[in-house]
Amino acid sequence: MAGRVSILGVFVADLTFRADRQPSIGETLLGTGFALGPGGKGSNQAVAAARAGAETVIITRLGRDMFADMADEIWAEAGVRGAVMRGATPTGAAHIYVENGSGDNAIIIYPGAAGEISVADVESQRVEIEHSDVFITQLEQPLKAAIAALEIAKAAGVTTILNPAPARALPQEIYPLCDYVTPNETEAEQLTGIKVVDIPSATQAAERFCDLGAKGAIITLGAQGALLFDGKEARHVPAVVAGEVVETTGAGDAFNGSFAAALARGLDPLAATGFGCAAAGISVTRPGTAPSMPTRAEIEALLSTL
Repeated sequence: MAGRVSILGVFVADLTFRADRQPSIGETLLGTGFALGPGGKGSNQAVAAARAGAETVIITRLGRDMFADMADEIWAEAGVRGAVMRGATPTGAAHIYVENGSGDNAIIIYPGAAGEISVADVESQRVEIEHSDVFITQLEQPLKAAIAALEIAKAAGVTTILNPAPARALPQEIYPLCDYVTPNETEAEQLTGIKVVDIPSATQAAERFCDLGAKGAIITLGAQGALLFDGKEARHVPAVVAGEVVETTGAGDAFNGSFAAALARGLDPLAATGFGCAAAGISVTRPGTAPSMPTRAEIEALLSTL
């Protein structure tokens, strides 16, 4: 059984610049590379989930422009079905700086049309959410829309995932709507006040999310893998190395989409976390965000070598 994943989120066009360092304010710096491609956390996670084997639908807003055409193309290639509203506001874009050598990144995102996703838009796609096995959302679209979608999913018994990125102040009532909260180290610190530097501090942060009302939490830790806390027990899942790191931009989205796909087809949370770590491990060996997402066959082949 493939399982079904629905995602509320943003598509933006990624404009990726490579350089040895970031420029200072007022400084012009020569870069070493540039690429234009599909991005946005919701869209990236949808591509990841579909390539990882899930029947996937993305709920979003697009403009009527070349960036919207880019969205349609990547979704068609990956097998993602779009539940898309279109309007006059342009499709969004993101500036991504990638540091040569480390592959580390810094990002500015303009959500564009997806920044106008409303509660009414979410209500219009209620059936898509209710008929899912797993629902995911992030924080790039309006918070009210994310909460409304989580409420629909939770009421229908759908497994819910909140990837709280980019981190922002959240109302306490959002946490009981979440079966899993999946921040990285920086987002976990911003939301809990606990500086995450190792497994014990990640465990503390995960416990804090559950104290706030979440059923479970996964703190993604980059090269250290991920920390899964199910409300009772914490388990560390090591990172999976698939090769030399080229770019880390899409790693979190690869993890979340693949984790959701694994849950949707019936894997237990620990196995699904390992599956997500393997997907992230492959994604960082490739440039780009959505284009870096691996297939289920690639992920399973890597896991078979461990």
